[in-house]
Amino acid sequence: MARRFDLIAFDWDGTLFDSTAIITRCIQAAVVDVGGKKPTDQAASYVIGMGLMQALAHAAPDVSPEKYPELGARYRFHYMAKQNDISLFEGILPLLHALRERQHLLTVATGKSRRGLDEALLAVELQGLFDSSRTADETAGKPHPRMLQELMAELDVAPERTLMIGDTTHDLQMAINAGCASVGVSYGAHEPDAFHALNPLFVAHTVPELQDWLLQHG
Repeated sequence: MARRFDLIAFDWDGTLFDSTAIITRCIQAAVVDVGGKKPTDQAASYVIGMGLMQALAHAAPDVSPEKYPELGARYRFHYMAKQNDISLFEGILPLLHALRERQHLLTVATGKSRRGLDEALLAVELQGLFDSSRTADETAGKPHPRMLQELMAELDVAPERTLMIGDTTHDLQMAINAGCASVGVSYGAHEPDAFHALNPLFVAHTVPELQDWLLQHG
């Protein structure tokens, strides 16, 4: 079948990488470390996908801005201690290879830092599978459309030929803001009931479902 989309942009945490639970616990631990009230699981997981400081500030409204640098440092401390326990969701590598065989351009649009993404790409041996990437510390955080706009401009792809795939409402709203279509995945940070108002083309509940849909409709 002919491709509907030339460029497919993936969120990272909770979409490709099985990291939602660990990130949630690291956010909670960091907030407690600096004297804040422990966020609920829902509040901590909601901010996944945002830029780090934007996320931590949202998850810890009782922590003063003066403590944000310490808050960020404590989050990184906890995450670094756990990062080797995180892996790709089962089936992601075959999915990415199948899309490469279809000659889709593959990119990453993530709330991670550049250093964090590069380390993750190295750890899971994904070098060469992605044509480009953008991180929150080198452009605007989600749901601002700049990540997608920069990727589309770099790879010379129009919004109507671009698909964003993510596990949060931040991802799907970013797609809307950039004039792109989206697909949600329900196995990450946000409950899929919140996706419907953002009109994704499809909501995948498993990686095989995502692969089947992309190969048939992408």
